[in-house]
Amino acid sequence: MVLSDLNILFVASEIEGLAKTGGLADVAKSLPKALQSKGHSVRVVIPCYRSIAGAFDAPVVLEAAMMTEQDVYVDYQVRELETDGVKVWAIDCRPYYDRNELYAENNQAYYDNGERFAFLSAAALDLTEKLDFCPNIIHANDWHTGLVPFLLKNRHQNNPFFAQTRSVLSVHNAVFKGVFSYAELRIIPELTRERFANIEIDPHHVAFLKAGVAYADKINGVSPNYATELVTDLGSQGMGWDFAARANDLVGIVNGCDYGDWNPETDNLIPQKFKANKTSMARGKKACKRALQREVGLAQKDLPMFGMVCRLTEQKGLQYLLPILNHFLVNQVQLVIVGAGDPAIAQQLRTIASENESSFAFVEAYSNKLAHWVEAGADFFLMPSEFEPCGLNQMYSMVYGTLPLVRNVGGLKDTVIDYDLNPEFATGFVFEQPEPMALLVAMQRALLLYAQDPTEFKRVQMNAMTCRFDWEDSAQQYQDLYQSALASHKHGLPA
Repeated sequence: MVLSDLNILFVASEIEGLAKTGGLADVAKSLPKALQSKGHSVRVVIPCYRSIAGAFDAPVVLEAAMMTEQDVYVDYQVRELETDGVKVWAIDCRPYYDRNELYAENNQAYYDNGERFAFLSAAALDLTEKLDFCPNIIHANDWHTGLVPFLLKNRHQNNPFFAQTRSVLSVHNAVFKGVFSYAELRIIPELTRERFANIEIDPHHVAFLKAGVAYADKINGVSPNYATELVTDLGSQGMGWDFAARANDLVGIVNGCDYGDWNPETDNLIPQKFKANKTSMARGKKACKRALQREVGLAQKDLPMFGMVCRLTEQKGLQYLLPILNHFLVNQVQLVIVGAGDPAIAQQLRTIASENESSFAFVEAYSNKLAHWVEAGADFFLMPSEFEPCGLNQMYSMVYGTLPLVRNVGGLKDTVIDYDLNPEFATGFVFEQPEPMALLVAMQRALLLYAQDPTEFKRVQMNAMTCRFDWEDSAQQYQDLYQSALASHKHGLPA
């Protein structure tokens, strides 16, 4: 088989350009695009959500029915879409996907998410056979598609169509496991006929992520350091044994960065474009900072600005930031936080912002424009994550000359070089302990460099701006992983 001529079915719950809630969507667009550029034939399967503009008007390439229980069939259509040159097959099954949001409303998950995403996994395999796209590799992502490897090695074990097909699972966030009861999963007859102890949380519940880890031919932890964390009980969020059992098939490949969307030289969303030289950067970042200050109501002053754009969750380290914010804001600084999520965290941020109106602006929303403005206008970008499998914002920040300030976990450890540890090649600031005071010390270190040595600060900015994490490099590593999966002889049920 010519390695540059694979059929790859990429199955995900979201994709940038059509439906997005987080970084998985960026990967689901950029990695298939990079693989396609290497000569592979790639299709992406996602649900046909109501929120996808024009989705229900897209051309239908398949009308099908799939048996889900004895003599019970579910009708669905496959609509063909495209994003950035990548062909997308959207599964149109209105009872499951014709809803206001992707996963939840009012911070409450849909009651039938187990059934919805079990159907996604089963239908992805069903449709590829009916459309006669025989995949060499099926690449599943996170718990939403964890049943794909399980079904491939159970339902389709003796199906000649998939005889040469191997599966890869990327774990973007092991904290979300997709735990559902057997009773909720009657749509998967295999789970009603017998118990599968290797995918169970307890005798009554299975975890989709455990199913993916148990049955995929190869597993990727989305960064080398995250892969090492996954074999520990703490780092894997309680699945350390599952990952350790598959350690020989577990790798870590850092996500690439889409510099087509995130590049100050070409970014049409920012007020002024700039290049990776000191004069252009200084002028461009100043113009972007001024525009951001006006937009969020902060004084237009030449002050060091810290920015943060994230979901408001403990994963993103807000529990380390909140206790020290008032202490830090006594300095001559400005802070902009853009994000939405946990209502309790949002309320605390609103309160602190109201007490520090001259120095802190909190925008409770997700705004793509503001995300770009913060990356371009801030001097430092905060990512004090409790855990971070890979992370993308630290990569975006670097190319804009906005030094990331991160905790030494997951992909942050793999991508950011701390100034104190390696000043010559530094690209940001790193702290170790998951404690508010450790974060405060790191923020003060950053502030001191900015205030006391502007020339050195600009040199570190140049380091960051010239650092690259290209998808072409990551795609090559995925190609090697696919080759390893294809060379394996583990297509039968695991022992």
